[in-house]
Parts: sequence; C-alpha cells; structure tokens
Amino acid sequence: MSTAAPDTPGAPLRTLFCIGVTQEFFNAGDEERAAVAAALPAAFGRLADRFGVRVLGTLDDDRLMVGASAVWPWTSYILADVPDVDTVSRICGIVRDTEVGDGGVRLWRYLRVEARAGRPLFFGTE
Repeated sequence: MSTAAPDTPGAPLRTLFCIGVTQEFFNAGDEERAAVAAALPAAFGRLADRFGVRVLGTLDDDRLMVGASAVWPWTSYILADVPDVDTVSRICGIVRDTEVGDGGVRLWRYLRVEARAGRPLFFGTE
C-alpha cells in the first residue's frame, strides 16, 4: 500500500494566501489608513466570481498581532482551491492593481501577499 499522495491532473491547487500589513500602513495617518481599509473589501471580495476559486476559509489575526508583518506570522490568510498557477498569480496581483483613495497609490504599499500552493493533504482531511 502506497502512502504517497495521489496525483490528480487538472485538480485545483490548494492555496494559502498569506497577507501581511507593511510598516507603511502604520506610518500612515488615520485618513490614509481608513482609505486602505475601504479598498480591501472590493480588492479581495467576490474571489469566486472574479477568479473562479473556491474560498475554503479565512483567518484574520489582527486582534492578537499588532504591527507590521514582513514574514510569518502573517496578519491574515485566505485558504482557497484555485484553478491554476496563473490564477494564483492574478490574485496576488490584486495589491498591484488596486488603488487606494484618490492619490494613485496602490495597495501594495500597505500590504504584502505571498502564496503557498500544493495539493490537499492526503490524510486527515475528513
């Protein structure tokens, strides 16, 4: 009996999007931080409709972690099944494309995104 995970060609990638808040966010004034917060729902909302992903869960650690998160532990996470690597890249690119307020500043000034993609773990998932 093999204990290796089965290969499933064409199966979605189980992807963990790790989102960190940069020091720029904490350096910003109240109005600028409010503009960042206002940009987030449109930026990361409706991922299923926009990218064809299945969001499995989210986690926001903003109550137990305060300050910039340049590396693990991150501030928030999105776990999703994603069709392919190109879609993973496009979702990471949300921070490149999303403008904050009217100043022409992009979301990537305030957020960092990293993705880990693989396949579902072959044991203990039921």
